[in-house]
Amino acid sequence: MNRSAGVLMHVSSLPSNYGIGTFGKEAYAFIDFLKEAGQTYWQMLPLHPTGFGNSPYQALSSFAGNPYLIDLDMLIEDGLLKKEEVEDIDWGKDASKVDYGKLYANRFAILEKASRRLASAKSEDYFTFLEEEKDWLKDYATFMAIKEDRHGQPWSQWPQQLRDHTSEEVKEEAYRLRERVVFYERIQYLFAKQIKALKKYANENGIKIIGDLPFYIASDSSDVWVSSEQFLMDEATHSIQYVSGMPVDGANPNGQKWGNPLFDWDRMEQEQYQWWIKRAKHALEWCDVLRIDHFQGYLSYYAIEIDGEAKDGHWCEGPGLKPFHYLEEEVKDVEIIVEDLGYLSDEFKQMIKESGYPGMRILEYAFDPNDTYSLYMPFQHEKNSVAYIGTHDNETLKQWIKDKNQSERVKRACAYLGCDKAGLQDAMLRCLYGSRSDIAIVQMQDLLGSEIRMSDPANYQEAWCYRCEKGSYNRTLAKKIKQMMLVYARNNWNVSQ
Repeated sequence: MNRSAGVLMHVSSLPSNYGIGTFGKEAYAFIDFLKEAGQTYWQMLPLHPTGFGNSPYQALSSFAGNPYLIDLDMLIEDGLLKKEEVEDIDWGKDASKVDYGKLYANRFAILEKASRRLASAKSEDYFTFLEEEKDWLKDYATFMAIKEDRHGQPWSQWPQQLRDHTSEEVKEEAYRLRERVVFYERIQYLFAKQIKALKKYANENGIKIIGDLPFYIASDSSDVWVSSEQFLMDEATHSIQYVSGMPVDGANPNGQKWGNPLFDWDRMEQEQYQWWIKRAKHALEWCDVLRIDHFQGYLSYYAIEIDGEAKDGHWCEGPGLKPFHYLEEEVKDVEIIVEDLGYLSDEFKQMIKESGYPGMRILEYAFDPNDTYSLYMPFQHEKNSVAYIGTHDNETLKQWIKDKNQSERVKRACAYLGCDKAGLQDAMLRCLYGSRSDIAIVQMQDLLGSEIRMSDPANYQEAWCYRCEKGSYNRTLAKKIKQMMLVYARNNWNVSQ
């Protein structure tokens, strides 16, 4: 693997005139920026329709795409919308922040207009899409239509007969709501058309997309509704038996109860993990490299009874590397990055080593005065790893430097890098690019000096709202980054270029 670098930014964080970043011209301009800056990767994070907290890690489906990311200007160019239909809609007053309330209230009405015109276009591509995605699409669209008809009610609260997706009552509902079912199918076609075109442009310009495979599935998702046999659930009542979480620790005296249903790994093994592999292969249609979320969960995971308390849960043995071995048989030369953060037991370290996959090294976790040989310290980085200043779940670098709780780490970082606090922002970037890690990834906020973090899962604060300003990724910034690529040998250009 050659030394290279990339930028982490969710598509929703791009500028646009319609309240949220999309697959439109700004996404193409961002790829041009990455190319000019000597980058190799765009880490996008998950692109699925969001559920609780607007997080794509709590998605309504792990196969469907987020309709909010469909670009309206492209629909205008395709003759599916008219300019005047989108001009006077209130998408939110603050261009630096996504207003999900405005999107929820206004976006689907616009997409309905495009859907109706798509029907009259009679596109052959659309019918090909329906056939290619039939394994999940119809069920997802039915799920969404029923959920919408029931005012967003979680499927676990639906009448018993609707909780069985194979029941006659579900078929009757699908027929009654057939126009809405078709609508949800059509907008998935529009999503797929745009993301695949964007990926093609990225690849043609030497940029690889890093996607994401979340470990847990949201309980209120079409995945769990349709494929309940893949989870630890009561087959008769279609109700969840065990959920995810963590045991008691110093920071959480009552433990943590996250509420995600748990996979029935024994059942999956009998089927050679085919459902899990379908998820991974589908994700790879939108990306070139797959980041495996919560890799620790494949070794062991914590199970809590649905009505129980976190402190009474128990650890269970995961499938280890077996799902990945099956995936590698079906997808040759699959590129994978694993999230190996947190406590690393000897057994977990051995699993990472056996996998051969690069793990993650976070500079914000380094510089602990009480752990001078931390594996996150720059001198400890392995070549086969991906270095970050911080991920989407961390403080931005500017926040981290100001955070009083990080003051001792900041002092040591300044001593280590030979700078004062005022120069630490630039020094940390150079430290990252100078790391031994084959790949270095930087959040867009850290390149721009922003204090707005993407996600704060520990505090459940407003999240997934960050947007960068129009014109912020410009030639001046690209030139600065490219120069660092040359200095730290993270591209193939000659210094004279």
